[in-house]
Amino acid sequence: MSTSCWLACVAFSVFCVLKASSLDTFVAAVYEHAVILPAVTLSPVSHSKALALMNQNLDILEGAVISAAKQGAHIIVTPEDGIYGIRFTRDTIYPYLEDIPDPQVNWIPCDNPDRFGSTPVQERLSCLAKNNSIYVVANMGDKKPCNTSDAQCPPDGRFQYNTDVVFDSQGKLVARYHKQNLFMGEEQFNAPMEPEFVTFNTPFGKFGIFTCFDILFHDPAVTLVTEFQVDTILFPTAWMDVLPHLAATEFHSAWAMGMGVNFLAANLHSPSRRMTGSGIYAPDSPRAFHYDRKTNEGKLLLARLDSHPRHSAVNWTSHASSVEAPPKDNQEFQSIVFFDEFTFVELMEVTGNYSVCQNDLCCHLSYRMSEKRADEVYALGAFDGLHTVEGQYHLQICILLKCKTTHLRTCGSSVDTASTRFEMFSLSGTFGTLYVFPEVLLSGVKLAPGEFQVSSDGRLFSLKPTSGPVLTVCLFGRLYEKDCASNASPYLIAHSLIIVLIAAPVLHYLC
Repeated sequence: MSTSCWLACVAFSVFCVLKASSLDTFVAAVYEHAVILPAVTLSPVSHSKALALMNQNLDILEGAVISAAKQGAHIIVTPEDGIYGIRFTRDTIYPYLEDIPDPQVNWIPCDNPDRFGSTPVQERLSCLAKNNSIYVVANMGDKKPCNTSDAQCPPDGRFQYNTDVVFDSQGKLVARYHKQNLFMGEEQFNAPMEPEFVTFNTPFGKFGIFTCFDILFHDPAVTLVTEFQVDTILFPTAWMDVLPHLAATEFHSAWAMGMGVNFLAANLHSPSRRMTGSGIYAPDSPRAFHYDRKTNEGKLLLARLDSHPRHSAVNWTSHASSVEAPPKDNQEFQSIVFFDEFTFVELMEVTGNYSVCQNDLCCHLSYRMSEKRADEVYALGAFDGLHTVEGQYHLQICILLKCKTTHLRTCGSSVDTASTRFEMFSLSGTFGTLYVFPEVLLSGVKLAPGEFQVSSDGRLFSLKPTSGPVLTVCLFGRLYEKDCASNASPYLIAHSLIIVLIAAPVLHYLC
């Protein structure tokens, strides 16, 4: 055999091996977990008592892992705070923490549990992954000692991190991520000095991971997609619904579509805290999702996804910039949506074309309702400004929503049922950002897979009459570069802090 033929055969063989070891699709699972909470205490419990509580939750998560593996899942995501619960101080969380090493140490805790001290939670997660041949994603607490003489070291001599871990199908620790954007009320944890961009490769694509409140910020969330080119995002979360535009399933599915990635979101399940909403989302449409405010039961979801999803670029301002705004026949009014003052116009007819502007953003809507009901009011709203309540981030939002009552002052208040279906809608805006997330939410907080799409010129439009009454049609834009804008007046910031103090019992659980 000639050298050239031999090299060709070797190259072909290598290609075949690589092809055989890679998968064009995979089965993903997420588990919405009704976490067992510890008793509220001002003093730390013993480590054994903390471990007993964590094992109760791990018993439930184990059942979900085994069930997912038996149904062919390659990876399963479990929620933020799913092992030990919520509402801790720095001291009371400490007995629940373990030292989680850098994955570069090449460690399978199931085989060598004492290599890094006492690590019973990591050992159990590793064995779950290994014994069921499935990637396991979980959220837990990491502790790292530091020298108090270092100005960056906390006074108690340790860093404590809200941490995601990933174990591969052999039980090996392959990823560790420390949450960057801590939500208000997470004083038990530290943020890392710099954002961590955590990725890992599998036979079914490249994965990135971040946690809950991280999704609203550029780093690490956007950078994982734009610079690290991940195919799929893993998203443990403890997300409290904020209607009309930040319900869990609504916003997480929109982020997948806007960023062009698969998105696996596992939420805590606690209806009394308005925590529910998990899903498996592809860029083109949700593949599986769950929203349940009526029961206290967990839920396992499975769906097949493309390992390397495709995504088309969108010019979010192209269409809106070419639209000539219709005459202002209707008077604009102001109303509050999650502490932000929107400019609205009421939809007066069964069909029409409306525009509304605020600052640099103009929103345009064409629509046709199935009927114009006397007992329901819909409005088109625009917001272009700095949100300052539970964090500072600049938004540009175009939103069609159902008002809570027929009084215009309730436009933007939380409402989860409606009666009006839309025969068609088309929404666009003059966005100053590449990052816009398209949302459609129906009555009962239900998604509308396959009923709408986004055009390359930036229109969010219906493909057919909606299958249910409409709660929200929204384009949620983020101007990350304006997050530290200095145009927020001292009065505005002070006023927002007062709102936070008043709303703290509600906001505490968001993420």
